[in-house]
Amino acid sequence: QVHLVESGGGLVQAGGPLRLSCAASGSMFRVVVMGWYRQAPGKQRELVALISTAAPSTASGDSMKGRFTISRDNAKNTVDLQMNSLRPEDTAVYYCNARTRSGADSWGQGTQVTVSS
Repeated sequence: QVHLVESGGGLVQAGGPLRLSCAASGSMFRVVVMGWYRQAPGKQRELVALISTAAPSTASGDSMKGRFTISRDNAKNTVDLQMNSLRPEDTAVYYCNARTRSGADSWGQGTQVTVSS
């Protein structure tokens, strides 16, 4: 089992940056992909960015490309999300995710990001 704890959320003005961090612990040897998802009120959870633990490959949701960057530190078992040029529509609860080779998902408790216009 993998335990995830997010941090770094908060209130930021439109156009500003914010950095989220996810600390992972537990059976990390099973994890092949980590990522960030978000869920705004009344909307489905959507992909923000993914990063492979074995190779430097990443993927991002369309509206985040060029603004959000995901990075990892395997030695520290952390995954960060640098968010720049934030928009009010980026307001959501952001969740850290870890997925094993068998497809099992672990989720953090979420961290609120609010972007004011």
